[in-house]
Amino acid sequence: MNKTIWYISKYVTPTYAAKVGSRGFLLLREFSKLGHTSVLITSDSNHLANPPKLQKPRYHEVIDGVNVLWLRTKKYGIARSIGRMLSWLDFELQIFKIPKSELPQPDVIIVSSLSLLTVINGLRLSHRYKCKFVFEVRDIWPMILTEVGGISNYNPFVLLLKWIEKIGYKKADLIVGVMPNLKEHVFEVTKTDRPVVCIPQGIDSGILDDIHSLDDEYIEKYIPKNKFVVCHAGSIGADNALETLIECAKLMKDCVDIHFLIVGEGYKKSIFQIETGNMKNITFAPGVEKKKVQSVLKYSDVVYFAVHKNPVLRFGQALNKVIDYMLSGKPVIASFSGFPSMIDEAQCGSFVPAEDVASLRIEIERFAKMSFEERKRIGERGRNWVLKNRKMETLANDYLHFMGIAS
Repeated sequence: MNKTIWYISKYVTPTYAAKVGSRGFLLLREFSKLGHTSVLITSDSNHLANPPKLQKPRYHEVIDGVNVLWLRTKKYGIARSIGRMLSWLDFELQIFKIPKSELPQPDVIIVSSLSLLTVINGLRLSHRYKCKFVFEVRDIWPMILTEVGGISNYNPFVLLLKWIEKIGYKKADLIVGVMPNLKEHVFEVTKTDRPVVCIPQGIDSGILDDIHSLDDEYIEKYIPKNKFVVCHAGSIGADNALETLIECAKLMKDCVDIHFLIVGEGYKKSIFQIETGNMKNITFAPGVEKKKVQSVLKYSDVVYFAVHKNPVLRFGQALNKVIDYMLSGKPVIASFSGFPSMIDEAQCGSFVPAEDVASLRIEIERFAKMSFEERKRIGERGRNWVLKNRKMETLANDYLHFMGIAS
């Protein structure tokens, strides 16, 4: 039977507007393909997207079978700012103003963090429509603020978010995490056994048919030749912990056969370029569009990502980058201290302790000594695993099953 599913999130957009992954939208697209009515309620104020310019408070469009309702909300210039918090409040106000007649009545309302404030609206709307309420967690707030951002647990805003988080966990009919070990965190917060499942990041099957090649000029200028290439592709900012890789490259500057390729943009890129200006074993290449990422990765021998030491990661990671890396068919090395998943399950690479430069060097040298055939076998295990377990069609069916909806 056809069901109507609302998905409310300030930071989820259709694929045409997204700068990073569109997991929420892609799931809704799959719900629509299976005969359900999918509605996305989102904001035009999003530093991770290029949304349409709204001339009116609300703008409706239908993209790939998904009903998208854009809400015009307060703009902000810096991600970590009071302006962004005010934009969150404005989003809640605009949700409150949506006329009942503009959208089909929901059978399920999914609220996806961030922002946690939307939990209140989600509970209010689920009560109004007498429908199921699903709390989806893509980032564990406010724990990130206190454990990573250094903000006091007794900050009034943190206390408010903790209260909202707890209410959301206790009142939700289903809690969905993109990280594999969220259930442990939910128990710590609520002291009760709540219904928690994992619907992780996934791949859009269509991307496999739409991979664009690199320009010859890009290849000639930036891709190392006749080297063992360790590649990091993605943003270059504080959260990406590239200091570990940079320090490792410094230690290995005399290893003439090993080269470090860093592809992407970010505010720390110029800092790292200055720091490594006289090193010949490292190349910084411009970021490429999503459709060219796989073409970059095919020139690497191993792919690499890192995170800082972070208590939040004991509940697992949910990085789009890992999906892209595994899809490349290359072995993955991760500087990661947290709940292991995907790479271990697929046996397609290895974890070394976060921020441990010496361990990273040992692991890079271990892979460099392997035969090409052995590395290929390891990388292909990752590609095969992710294609089997992380297609959006599979994840959407799992999601519907956990919500009690027949697919």
